[in-house]
Amino acid sequence: MNYFITGTDTDCGKTFVTALLVRAARQAGWDAVAAKPFCCGPRDDVEILHAANEGIVPMDTMNPVWLKTPAAPRACALVGEPAADPGLALRRIRELADLHAHVFCEGAGGWLVPVTKESTIADFAAELGWPVIVVARNRLGMLNHTLLTVESIRARGLTLVGVILNNADGLVSAAQQTNRQILEESLGAPLLAEVSQGALSIDWPPAII
Repeated sequence: MNYFITGTDTDCGKTFVTALLVRAARQAGWDAVAAKPFCCGPRDDVEILHAANEGIVPMDTMNPVWLKTPAAPRACALVGEPAADPGLALRRIRELADLHAHVFCEGAGGWLVPVTKESTIADFAAELGWPVIVVARNRLGMLNHTLLTVESIRARGLTLVGVILNNADGLVSAAQQTNRQILEESLGAPLLAEVSQGALSIDWPPAII
């Protein structure tokens, strides 16, 4: 089984959570690897996922489209970089899935980030057709971002596996204390896990395999 990992926005912890999931799956004996079809800016995220894969997948294989500007793929083209090639990325990720039983494919930025003038990350995920896991950063405003993301995923006919809540800020507020309960009441899908940025492991959720 393969999964597409998206987020409510940039810096919500997609790479951190994807790496946790892959490491947990591999420690449980699963043939699991991470991929990041689009990387914009420094390749730090790809390096983190490459380490989670224990180096078994070359970086250019797991990340077929690398643009140097830290912006949306479409924005990279507007400042003079080559246009992102969703078709190439799709082929490479499918080839990776032919070689491994489980691929955790991380998107770029949030769900509707533009990849080209005509397409978004959501379009790429819909073409891939894999079940979707949403990473949400636990902070004020995340309820709206998360529920809108979930609504759009379902509108495209994709399966929502659930949400992983990332306590990335290390703060405690009324919003952060209540977001989990409200999400559980509102989602109609599992809240798969709640993690803190910097955690070394995640409870492996076998229900998503």
